[in-house]
Amino acid sequence: MKIAIDGPAGAGKSTVARTLAQILGFIYVDTGAMYRALTWKALGNGIDLKNSEALYELAKNIKIHFQSNSDKQRIICDNKDITDYIRLPEVSAQVSLIASYTTVREIMVQSQREMAETMNVVMDGRDIGECVLPEADYKFYLTADINERVKRRIKDLEIQGYIIDIKSAKEDILKRDLADSTRDVGALKILEDSIIIDTSNLSIKQVLDKILSIIQEG
Repeated sequence: MKIAIDGPAGAGKSTVARTLAQILGFIYVDTGAMYRALTWKALGNGIDLKNSEALYELAKNIKIHFQSNSDKQRIICDNKDITDYIRLPEVSAQVSLIASYTTVREIMVQSQREMAETMNVVMDGRDIGECVLPEADYKFYLTADINERVKRRIKDLEIQGYIIDIKSAKEDILKRDLADSTRDVGALKILEDSIIIDTSNLSIKQVLDKILSIIQEG
């Protein structure tokens, strides 16, 4: 079974997708983390982020996979656990740019599809239902009020030890929304067969209950 979960930053995709996979006993594929890993690697290697050819070569040769343990899923890049680095502000600021390159996306999407070929997966991102898993059994689109998404973003950063004001957080999210929804390939959009869930006033459990009831009915 393939379950796709799309939506903008701060809508709760990652938490919902990860927990849903645990409940169902599926593999959770965090596609956003994969692009973040590539961004982190490019920054660390001093690659010009406007050089799409250099990024394509990096994407072809980078090795990214996930490991699950008792507390959380880890992302491994070229044999290094980078879970604690991919959410750094400098990575967040550049990941939409990296994800906008067609050649880079081709490499990443192929890798993501290969993961879903032999396993039951829950996959989240921006273009999963349309580009990565167009044949997904279920396509969910999670959204939330911008102010709620800003609060979540600030809380996530505070947990990591970063302090950011509301204005900056809101500007960052709106900038990412624009970049994600207007790029030429893999743009964030609601599909005709998307099941839309507004998470603004819902707990994670309530969102999961909605999704599980839909899957059980199907």
